[in-house]
Amino acid sequence: MESTWKSVKTSTAYKNSYLQYDVLEWEYKKDQENGMYLKRKVDQYLEKWKQNNGRNPLIIKGARQIGKTESILHFAEKYYKNVVYINFVLEQKYKTVTADGYSADNIIKNISLIDPGKKFAAGETLIIFDELQEFPDIATTLKFFKIDGRFDVICSGSLLGINYNKIHSNSVGYKTDYEMFSMDFEEFLWAKGYDDSHTEGILDHMKSGKPFSDAEMLVYKRLFLDYCILGGMPAVVKLYMETNTFSGTLEMQNQIRMDYEEDVRKYAQGLDQTRILSVYRSVPVQLAKENKKFQLSKVAKNARSREYSGCIEWLKDAGVVAVCNCLNYPELPLKGNYDEDKFKLYYPDTGLLISTLDDEAQEDLRANKNLGVYKGALYENFVAEAFIKQGLGLYYYVKENATLEEDFFVRTTDELVPVEVKSNNNRSRSLTRLIANENYGDIHWGIKLADGNLGVENKIYTFPYFCAFLMKRYLKER
Repeated sequence: MESTWKSVKTSTAYKNSYLQYDVLEWEYKKDQENGMYLKRKVDQYLEKWKQNNGRNPLIIKGARQIGKTESILHFAEKYYKNVVYINFVLEQKYKTVTADGYSADNIIKNISLIDPGKKFAAGETLIIFDELQEFPDIATTLKFFKIDGRFDVICSGSLLGINYNKIHSNSVGYKTDYEMFSMDFEEFLWAKGYDDSHTEGILDHMKSGKPFSDAEMLVYKRLFLDYCILGGMPAVVKLYMETNTFSGTLEMQNQIRMDYEEDVRKYAQGLDQTRILSVYRSVPVQLAKENKKFQLSKVAKNARSREYSGCIEWLKDAGVVAVCNCLNYPELPLKGNYDEDKFKLYYPDTGLLISTLDDEAQEDLRANKNLGVYKGALYENFVAEAFIKQGLGLYYYVKENATLEEDFFVRTTDELVPVEVKSNNNRSRSLTRLIANENYGDIHWGIKLADGNLGVENKIYTFPYFCAFLMKRYLKER
């Protein structure tokens, strides 16, 4: 196993998969030196997948540079004797492997023809097809690998510039999907050395309503601020962990955003690349508005929804923006109960959002100064990010006369729960009105996320910002 793994890690494809971006060159070199691997939630998922005797080929999708390949290879090292790694961006010669058909035998034959050093042992081999978006046709083979049953297969891709429906239709019923994101706050705590007992401790506070001690508030608030500044990109977090400073992290974040923009230019075929980039760059500016509804008129004069809907969908599918839909009315169900023309856009990584601001914004946030109205935007983006990474949908509400508005809505089995994000710990008028008004029959209580300790008053439960990453579990277990 060790010698096989060494051949994979020293292959040109593997090295280049980390060196293809300047931002990841540091990551690869340092990882080789100190063996640093950041524990991720996908690790446990992969282990459970491996234990399932009826497992399908797996597709792990998500934005670029969130650690997909690294996590897959880490898993492969632990559980497989043979690893066959193919990167369709860096080794385009492998796009010929389907020339003779899609059967497992044909694919294995052609891979071995291109590289006789790749070994296939039944029951001991994991085949990794990386950069799936570059060669979506390979998804057709998943059905045949599933039927064949001799080899495990994991695909990874950013799904940039392609319609995932194409991949789905080519492999429906014969694959399992897993959507991956950048590191969440819990994964950041793991990186800092905090084990699951700390997560459970935070959840216990939320469920019991017992305020955090001064020591707990001091530590968790500092960790939360650090996480907001850094975001969850593994390369950024690793640099921070290695140096114990924020030095160089902003440059790395800026590079990641530039790489995203370069991906638009490379993969946005058939769409207006300029429009896509304009939407992406407009997100930080529009979050600064008091009314954070995304307005196309702020992107371009006389912009029409039908001209830009495809651009927004492209960015959403690429995993570089998150869409928060405006409810028609604050009631259940959430899905299908929203206006497609009214929405807010967020960055799925708050660290990248902060990197779009002044170079001094990192320190401003740590010192709680010079952010003005943008402080609220940053914390609102963090909550949106936390909800996305838990699998919670993003919904908000604004009454037509703007007399009532609420940042987010989540749900329990039979209740609609409004969630308000406050940049201070002031009273929440909209929350109070939503709870008190009998016309909103699905709403009986609400949540306020603020810069303060736990508390409850008038059916409004107040939690510190850092509790947002546990919202789904809280709603289920409270």
